[in-house]
Amino acid sequence: MSDTSEPVKVREVSASDLKNAWHSHLDRIAQGREQVIVTRYGRPVARLVPYEADGESPGLFGYLAGTVKEHGDIIAPTGEQWEVNG
Repeated sequence: MSDTSEPVKVREVSASDLKNAWHSHLDRIAQGREQVIVTRYGRPVARLVPYEADGESPGLFGYLAGTVKEHGDIIAPTGEQWEVNG
């Protein structure tokens, strides 16, 4: 599966270019390093993405797990005095 520290690249490729370099694109997709948007006459027609077997994808809940950093208590009083206008 792909390394989560390296972002996945999204590349647009025409259908004719994909036909000529199918193996190299397929290798990069399989390694999880690339997604390919296939275009025909400049319009997107398909997206090729790495395959994920059942249970590999975190699904709707949990797909952002580990991406948030906590920077202390955001609702605790700061100790600063504020002036009220009005």
